[in-house]
Order: sequence, then structure tokens, then C-alpha cells
Amino acid sequence: MEYRRTKRKLINMKKSYIIYLILLVFLSINTNVSAQKLITKTGSIKFQASMPSYEEVAAENKSVSAVLEQSTGDFASLVLIKGFRFKVALMEEHFNENYMESEKFSKATLKGKIEDFDISKISNTPKNFTLKGDLTIHGKTKPVTVTVKISKAANGGVNMIGSFEAKPEDYGIEIPSLVRKKIADKVKIDYNFLLTK
Repeated sequence: MEYRRTKRKLINMKKSYIIYLILLVFLSINTNVSAQKLITKTGSIKFQASMPSYEEVAAENKSVSAVLEQSTGDFASLVLIKGFRFKVALMEEHFNENYMESEKFSKATLKGKIEDFDISKISNTPKNFTLKGDLTIHGKTKPVTVTVKISKAANGGVNMIGSFEAKPEDYGIEIPSLVRKKIADKVKIDYNFLLTK
């Protein structure tokens, strides 16, 4: 009788231990999965479309969201068009209403993959990587190849910086002939992201 009771206790303890181990493994897997992603909501994007001898056409957005999946190199970024700030308020108004139609096309996105990305090889010295993906602006999507400089950040995250060019016409953005010569054919886009866990 005593033997059966002890055996039952041992079986129950074993079951509890197994359930505890399963929970522990499950929780550690979940923690690892979430720890694989580095994110920011305060990334910066600047664009420059100025022509010599004319008023500066430039703006910056300091609330860009981005996420990097460390294990795969998958990357995605989202910027709200109305978040771009110009030096001249009237230029900002024209940008949103006449060119970008930001009520209709409220955001731009870049989704892609950083080739041969290996987080263990990231150091304090910036290293060049190639990001291939799709850039969506003004409701139109085009494939892009972007060079990205990635370095280790002090807080365990990474810095991603670089620049690329985009043509307004490729994204169905019409520039009226009246101001055509005041705006560059290719817009230079600079980005700076500090991504953390």
C-alpha cells in the first residue's frame, strides 16, 4: 500500500517535472524568437531633390519604423509621408497635396532581404551589405538594390546607414512643367536606423 502511494507520488512528480520542462522550453523558444528581431520607431530618412541656383527641395522624417530579423536578414521599413518636415511650410503643403497625394497614399515601404547577413560578424566597423527588395511609394512598387552599411551599436543593437536614389516618374509622381527644372530627376534618399531588441 505504502509502495503504491510512493509510486503514484513519483509518477505525479515526474508528470509535473515534464510539464515544467515543456513550459520552460516553450518560453525560452518564444524569448529567442522575439530576441531575433531588432526594431526602431525613430529611424531617420532625409531626401534631397534640389537643383543648383534654385530653392532647396529637401525634407526629413525622424519617426520611421523598421525591423530586422537577425536570423534571416529580412528587413522592412515604413514611413508616413505626412511626417516629412520641410524648412518652408508651403513646400510641405505642396509636397503632400500636389505631388505625394498623402491623403490617398499615406505611407512608403521598403521590404527585402539583406544578402549574406550574419549578426555574429557585425563589429564596430561598418560593413557593406546588399539589400534587395521592393520599394513602394505613391502606390507603385519597384524592385531596388541598396547598399547598407551595418555596424554594432553600444546597446546590443545595430546601426544601419546608407543612401540610394529614386526617380519620381518611376512611382507615378507627376512634376508640373512649371517647376520641372527646379526639381532633380533623381531624388537622393539618406537613411539612418538604430535598431535594438
